[in-house]
Amino acid sequence: MKRDKGRLIDAYGREIRSLRFSLTSRCTLNCIYCHHEGEGREKKDKKEISAELVIAIARVASAHFGIRKIKITGGEPLMRTDLAEIVRGMRAFEDDISVTTNGVFLSKYAADLADAGLDRANVSLDSLKEERYDSITRAKNNLPRVIEGIYSAIDAGLTPIKLNMVLLKGINDDEIGDMMRFVRECNKRGDGGAVILQPIELIPTFNPPMAQYKADFGKIEDELKSKASKIKTRRLQRRKKYFVDGVEVEVVHPIDNTEFCANCSRLRITSDGQLKACLLRDDNLVPVESADEEHIINQLKLAMKYREPFFR
Repeated sequence: MKRDKGRLIDAYGREIRSLRFSLTSRCTLNCIYCHHEGEGREKKDKKEISAELVIAIARVASAHFGIRKIKITGGEPLMRTDLAEIVRGMRAFEDDISVTTNGVFLSKYAADLADAGLDRANVSLDSLKEERYDSITRAKNNLPRVIEGIYSAIDAGLTPIKLNMVLLKGINDDEIGDMMRFVRECNKRGDGGAVILQPIELIPTFNPPMAQYKADFGKIEDELKSKASKIKTRRLQRRKKYFVDGVEVEVVHPIDNTEFCANCSRLRITSDGQLKACLLRDDNLVPVESADEEHIINQLKLAMKYREPFFR
């Protein structure tokens, strides 16, 4: 396979280093804050991107542009019966393949996905209190299944697992301490660094009434900073990582954050097979209509012309 003819770089000098595939808009939960990967709510007549096209886009991006990091999302990607096939199909030309899941089906599929070549899992976990979790996800009786899914993913070696916790003011922003204790217990089951806590800032752009629940991330980061024994900054979107009493906490703070946008290195692919240059915009989508190599190359290059920082 040909390798690295060039790079995908937009007009702002931002190089694409990873792809984020949304495989479906379907989901088992109905979380109150969900932005549906910027696609809008599920459409029943929406045709999902095929496994063939997902693998072809990943292969072309790897061979021609040196992109070897893949994130698989949804909706809920474990609702795709061909997920293991997709992972297996791209394994030979990727360095890192991870999935973001709500965890409901993870205990059932963790071992199979690991065998297929999946490296890591991110699991959404917004509360450890069952009634509160049910209220946030607008579904019942799933929290025990998610916890079991996290344990199964640790046992299958899909680590480090990142626990995605969307912080909601007055709803779950008092649980960071509890969540850190849970991570500490999970790490005893793994190899000491099996789980990372990832507090995520609410994005109210797609659901303005939710803005009232936007937590004060400045205050949250100040508190983490005061307790941290070590602080690192990731290359990806300049995210801060705080190490507190043996727990790694990586903060995702995208709103009104020029530094976050200036360091964006990810290109999204929607569940119906379109290149999406920015999570917060849907007026510049570039369709990928076949698995033909030259077509994919041209569409990837075209998508670069539409990329610009949302916050500048």
